[in-house]
Amino acid sequence: MNSPASNPSEAALHAVDYWQVVKNRYGIILLTFLLVFMTALVITYVMPKKYESSTTLQVRPRTHSMEVFQGVVGRDVSGMTPTFFPTEFEVIRAQKTLDIVIDDLELMNRWAMDREAVRNKLTSIIDAENIRGTDLIEIRVRASSAQDARMIAERVSEAYRSRRTKLEGQRTEQALAELRDAVQKQEDSVEDKRKTLTTIIRNQELIYRGLNNQGGREGGLSSDEEARIAALSFAELSEQKIMLESQIETLLKYDGDQLMTYASGLQLPENIIRVLHPQYLEAKRTLDALKLGGLGERHPNVKQQKEIVEGMRRDLDEGVVALRETLRAQLELSTEQLARLKEQMEDKKGRAVQQGIGLHGFDDAKAEFETSQRLLEQLKIKLVAEEMQRRITENPIIIHAEPFESQTAVSPNIPLNLALGAVVGLIFGVGIAFFLEYLDTSVKTLEDVERYLQVPVLAVIPKDVGVLYKQSGMSPDSEAYRILRTNIEFNRKNPEDNAITVVSGGAGEGKSTTLVNLAYICAQGGYTTLMIDADLRRPRLHTFFDINNSVGLTNYLTTELMLEDVILQTPVDNLYFMPSGILPADAAGILNSRRMSELIQDVKQRFDLVLIDSPPILGVSDASVLASEVDLTMIVVQHRKLPRNMLMRVKQAVENVGGHVIGVVLNNVDVRSDSQYQYYTSYYTYYAPAEGQPAVPTSKKQAEKQASAPVSQPGSGDDLY
Repeated sequence: MNSPASNPSEAALHAVDYWQVVKNRYGIILLTFLLVFMTALVITYVMPKKYESSTTLQVRPRTHSMEVFQGVVGRDVSGMTPTFFPTEFEVIRAQKTLDIVIDDLELMNRWAMDREAVRNKLTSIIDAENIRGTDLIEIRVRASSAQDARMIAERVSEAYRSRRTKLEGQRTEQALAELRDAVQKQEDSVEDKRKTLTTIIRNQELIYRGLNNQGGREGGLSSDEEARIAALSFAELSEQKIMLESQIETLLKYDGDQLMTYASGLQLPENIIRVLHPQYLEAKRTLDALKLGGLGERHPNVKQQKEIVEGMRRDLDEGVVALRETLRAQLELSTEQLARLKEQMEDKKGRAVQQGIGLHGFDDAKAEFETSQRLLEQLKIKLVAEEMQRRITENPIIIHAEPFESQTAVSPNIPLNLALGAVVGLIFGVGIAFFLEYLDTSVKTLEDVERYLQVPVLAVIPKDVGVLYKQSGMSPDSEAYRILRTNIEFNRKNPEDNAITVVSGGAGEGKSTTLVNLAYICAQGGYTTLMIDADLRRPRLHTFFDINNSVGLTNYLTTELMLEDVILQTPVDNLYFMPSGILPADAAGILNSRRMSELIQDVKQRFDLVLIDSPPILGVSDASVLASEVDLTMIVVQHRKLPRNMLMRVKQAVENVGGHVIGVVLNNVDVRSDSQYQYYTSYYTYYAPAEGQPAVPTSKKQAEKQASAPVSQPGSGDDLY
């Protein structure tokens, strides 16, 4: 078995145990819930009432004039920036707006405060919010008086609207004044530029005709255009001259058939070689064909064809000479034209340069004049548009909902406060319950007992179990003690170990009741059982049977009385009882004696089971003395009472004196709320014997003793042997 320190995670709560914690500590949860809820109720009751009044405004953004392009004027209505509404909210609660409200309503006299204090109070009770998806602003005022809330909301909206209208008017007037001033300055500038342009035209004797549709001046070609055309003509004529020179040079370089072939390829209007050369080639092919046909040089056809070829050759030679002369003539003409064109080009270029120098100042002055004139036209159009827009300017603030006096207070919100109090109380209660559960180190489960004490749990005793022999019929709770009896039988290693002392860590854990009920169940099962009340501090066993406590254990230990004189038979068959007797001054000295040891050995031989009640073992030595004398020690642990370390000390105290712990009885378990223990008692009623049915002996020995046992009365000792 693992030690407690080896598995610390096993002690943690599992998810299925959370509801069990709530059930076990529902009292704390309920108390905390009621305290918090009642606190919320009292706070809600004492809070001053607040009344709210609101008004709804439509806010138009400030308009800004756009630039003018080609005489078109527009208006920019896209002034709804992300900071527009937050800015307006601050304007609503600004000092100047609040001062108007203070003066109109005479709030300084009404509230008996100075102006600064009134401003601070107004700031705290006035709130503004944009209605999502609209241009509407809702102004809300909360005050202790419904009339004050309505009047303040009304005056705040009026003050905000008047300030906004006034500011818009001032801004528009300022913009118009600046625009008129700009128009006047532009008119003066246009007039100055007109005078400058007139002076330049007069001094340079220029004719200003404006611009045509193509962007050039009207009235024919300009000097620079004429110079450019002349240059183009000169370049074309130069190329033509170069081509003629190349053709003449080639004609002089070639001769024979090569010359004829080249001359026939020249694209000239008077080139007759282009016609004669193909004919000449055809005549030669015809002559060659005649020769190939077998005709000789003297054949008439061959002679005739030769004459034709020679004649065509002479014509080609004359054509080449004529072509050469023609090209020379054209070259001379091109040379003369080129010289004249070069002179004209130089002249026009010079005039274009002079005219460009003269027109430079004119063009600059003209461009400045025309630009200024267009700008003046745009400014005048804009001024007219602004003046018209001013006449039809819309109200920047429109009130859509007037404030009214509320008949019901909006603060405190009783349902909300109570609901929050209930929720918070429940949360705090559950939190405190889990916190206490975290701090609680008492025994809660069977696993706690077996893990920390390393001994088995012999039985789980339900809560509020009384004395069984006083109950009528067969109680279902008796099944828990039957389980305890059976587990004792199977957990004691030696059948002769029949002297058992019942101990507990502290008082009030149900040790004596457990002993009486166990003895009763064992007696019903056929065991001859003896109960010894060895709790010489606070004896209680005699109260269960209404027996006199004057003679008992102490008398036997301090005198020469016989066992028959101190052992009494109870009204229950097989159940005998030895009271505590007169309480001595030194209980430990009496119990820790040879006669006590002899007593235990004697009763072990006479009875099947000896159960000895002892005082709490912590702080009192009597229980330790008894644990050292008996065979077995049974520890009674009250559910959720003592911490685990105290229980470990109980077990250690028994083992330190040589005692042997047979197991633990987990007592006073609330099986109704603690669901993990319900399966220990859920079938008690089903398996319990019916009323009037005798108990079945659990062993052969018990059956024999039950059959031979005599009927005895309290005080008789003959039935003990």
